[in-house]
Amino acid sequence: MDVAASAACLSRAFLTSWRCYPKLDLNPDTLCCKRGRTNLRCSVDSILRNHSGIGLKILDINLWHEKSCIPYIDSWLQFAVTPGIEEITLTLCEEYNFPCSVLSDGARNSVRSLDLTKCTFRPMPELGTLRSLTTLKLWSVRITGDELENLLSNSLAMEHLCLQDCEEIIILKIPSMLQQFSYLEVYGCWNVQAVENKAPNLTRFLLSGKDEKLSLGEASQMMKAFTLDRTDAVYYGRAELPSMMPNLESLDLSSFSEVHTAPMLPTKFLNLKHLAIQICGRTYSSPSYDYFSLVSFLDACPSMETWYLNVYQDRSEYESVFEASLHFRQLPKHLKLKSVEIVGFKSAKILVELTCCIVKSAASLEQLKLNTFDGLRRCSWGNNSDCRDEMCRPIRKAVLEEASRALVAITRYIEDIVPATAKLTVLEPCPCPRCRSTHKDDGSVDEMSAKL
Repeated sequence: MDVAASAACLSRAFLTSWRCYPKLDLNPDTLCCKRGRTNLRCSVDSILRNHSGIGLKILDINLWHEKSCIPYIDSWLQFAVTPGIEEITLTLCEEYNFPCSVLSDGARNSVRSLDLTKCTFRPMPELGTLRSLTTLKLWSVRITGDELENLLSNSLAMEHLCLQDCEEIIILKIPSMLQQFSYLEVYGCWNVQAVENKAPNLTRFLLSGKDEKLSLGEASQMMKAFTLDRTDAVYYGRAELPSMMPNLESLDLSSFSEVHTAPMLPTKFLNLKHLAIQICGRTYSSPSYDYFSLVSFLDACPSMETWYLNVYQDRSEYESVFEASLHFRQLPKHLKLKSVEIVGFKSAKILVELTCCIVKSAASLEQLKLNTFDGLRRCSWGNNSDCRDEMCRPIRKAVLEEASRALVAITRYIEDIVPATAKLTVLEPCPCPRCRSTHKDDGSVDEMSAKL
């Protein structure tokens, strides 16, 4: 009886605590509901029915694989979104009209974060001011540029805006009254033609798209970190950004197609410390891209300390260092580089030349990492001899052979010139036997017995 009484007291205490629990994470995994089963709706209904609605701060509804529950979301939101709610996350698998009315009462004064996926979101003027909203994330959301601008104008505490695949936005405008706005991310919004920012304190900006026109206003002088992912991003980063964002401290440039090489110009990034450049993919507009032209960034960034360079391609044709003359161009010995990583390192003369020049010119170099593959597919081989890692994929025989040549080039031209104060790390393709079961160039499978 004593044990039964203790269990009963504990059950009542737990029930009371649960009814005021501040976070509800409603998705098939946390509710242990098998995909496609109708018991997910019953579970959510039961949870909301037994929750008091008091003290709820965080609501996360994830129905990425559950179409059958879409008709019930309205009633769930009506119950759960109450005054005091701070974070709302709604992740869906098909389009849903988000009811802005749930935010028009007391909830609009408390909600700090709104994260919507696969919704139609039409914030009406009657919604009023969202005085606490600091973070807005919209992924595959139907909202126009004018509607978004109106929403931002009524969210004066806004700090962080993330847009992904929002196809109805043509011109993105950030109002000047957003004094605390500091982070903007625009990813895959292919119809955006221009980004016009008037918020004065924007310091971090990620842009992935096409050829959007940028007008950043006063924030261009405040910008500390910028990420650009589009065609000719490297050329644009060297030709335009030093005069547009002169005080950058971190720059990340990514492109699958570079037509023009980076120009040598007098403009500089005097404060830039971290640079990442990715020129990788299966196709190129210019198959003979001169990687040595990237030294223009070294010339433009006298304070740079870390440089990440990814040049991995499945297919590329470059003059081999073993077949070329060994006259290497030189750089002035004033680089402050401490860490350099090159992914997709090959035996191409221009890559070997670029690496040798960096090593000889960076007196403060502490770490040099050369990865002869793509930097992604390295499974758990070595920790588990019977590896079944999903990252294991057959590698083409030509790729493994080129990696072998790259190792020889490193040994012959680079290893001996690395100073004793610097650590040289060389990574070859994953040694897992499954990865070494390679595809021949004709598509058939070949068991490669030779080790690199």
